[in-house]
Amino acid sequence: MNPANIARATLVAALLMLAAGPMHRFGVIGWQASLGLFVMAALLAGIGALWCLYQLLRRRGGTITVIAAAAGIAAAAIPVAVIVNAGDKPPINDISTDTTNPPAFVAIDSALRGDDASPLAYNPAFAPQQERAYPDVRPLDLPLEPGKAFDVAMAACNKDWQIVLADRNAGRIEAIEQSMWWGYKDDIVIRLTKTAQGTRVDVRSKSRVGESDLGANARRIAAYLDRVATEMRKAG
Repeated sequence: MNPANIARATLVAALLMLAAGPMHRFGVIGWQASLGLFVMAALLAGIGALWCLYQLLRRRGGTITVIAAAAGIAAAAIPVAVIVNAGDKPPINDISTDTTNPPAFVAIDSALRGDDASPLAYNPAFAPQQERAYPDVRPLDLPLEPGKAFDVAMAACNKDWQIVLADRNAGRIEAIEQSMWWGYKDDIVIRLTKTAQGTRVDVRSKSRVGESDLGANARRIAAYLDRVATEMRKAG
């Protein structure tokens, strides 16, 4: 086999792996196809990289073989890193600060989410798995009356979120966050409840597709509640 041709094929595979995300984001292929392309292209790139390294050890191949070896190794390393990162994450994709009575989605409905999205209803089987994996996901109590708490909650929303509903009277915010590379959409609902001491903030974050969120929803909730605490301090 011509080392240059294998090197070129390895580069093509690495590029296809990188293109899998944008192809889904811009509607070229579905999410299952994009994941399949990602995995298959990474595998082929990894095999090509090993072949290129073998040729280099035999002092065969030129600059393109060196480049292909590096690109193929990098391409193969990405899904490996994803797998390693997912090792301690439970196969759940719906996280809530209140697993007994999770905030419900109202404005974000099945029609908005699409036919291939996971069911909106909360799965109670997720609760014990969440407790073991993310014990720090808890509601946040604010020493503010609901109106001021709503202003704080709105100010803490990520600027990249698409706000679907902001109902001050109901104490409810619903939003969508789309990932930069893959274009996956996750749904967020924030519920404000009056308490004797002020207002309780509950957050639920749910992925539309996939069995596991790799911890993304828990991280989103933690980051949001941190911003709420910061905004509360600013408000005095």
